[in-house]
Amino acid sequence: MKQPVKQPTKQRVPPPPERDAPQKTLERVISKAGLGSRTEARSWIHAGRVAVNGRVIENPDHWVTFDQDHVTFDGRPLTRQKRLYLLLYKPTGYLTTYKDPEGRPTVYDLLTGIEQFISPVGRLDQDSSGLLLLTNDTQLAERLTNPEFHVAKTYQVKCHPPVSEESVAALRQGVLLDDGPTRPAEVRRLMDSETHSFLEIIITEGRNRQVRRMVEAVGSRVEKLVRTRIGSLTIGDLPVGQVRELSLEELRMLKQESSDGKDSQQDAGHADRSSRVAPVVRAKPGRDGSGGARAGKRRGPA
Repeated sequence: MKQPVKQPTKQRVPPPPERDAPQKTLERVISKAGLGSRTEARSWIHAGRVAVNGRVIENPDHWVTFDQDHVTFDGRPLTRQKRLYLLLYKPTGYLTTYKDPEGRPTVYDLLTGIEQFISPVGRLDQDSSGLLLLTNDTQLAERLTNPEFHVAKTYQVKCHPPVSEESVAALRQGVLLDDGPTRPAEVRRLMDSETHSFLEIIITEGRNRQVRRMVEAVGSRVEKLVRTRIGSLTIGDLPVGQVRELSLEELRMLKQESSDGKDSQQDAGHADRSSRVAPVVRAKPGRDGSGGARAGKRRGPA
């Protein structure tokens, strides 16, 4: 009797080992390590300068786990950079970007001796001044800029023509912009002249040129804008164009507020007003008319 042919047993392929830490794309891993921006990271990866576990990877979207995969850049191990948190009093006339194709000054021209690549937390347009936070802590930056966390940003603005009480009431209720209605804002009238109104406006969003567009929506125009506060973080007596590191207490408060989120607008709105900056800008313009002297060039990232 013919014996049945014995079929070979299939060997079960073991599943890949589970990762103990969340995975991120290779470009984000390089950026989070503080080596450069995500745009720069993509160009380095495409150029074959990055390897993962000994193999050159040219796909910026390749998934890796920083704590478990061995990532090298130009043959050198990629290590986490020290977390850096800087507060800059941005002058007018400076762009909140790393490089400008037209050669205009950027906030990085005001930074000296910074080895890590740091990014601005949100933006201030060229014509605006005030508090700008820069860091390589991408998680904190995301929480501070994400409107879901309700971190308050405080601005002092000079408007022409004067803003009526009806317009102030409209700003407090929220106004309709071309990208949708705004959240209600906290608005305080600081003073009026015959031709201008000086207002303090607190918002928990961060749309492009939002405060300027809100004021335009009620029939006025912002002629001067300075950001004085993010959450509980204030400019204090920092001179225009100068930068300093955050204190441990300031950092602790920011992290707490960006975690609590929903309470930060109320806390900032009812904080001691005496600690805030006097109406509009404190310092006189620098020689270049930008609001402060340039503090030198920053060395670019590796």
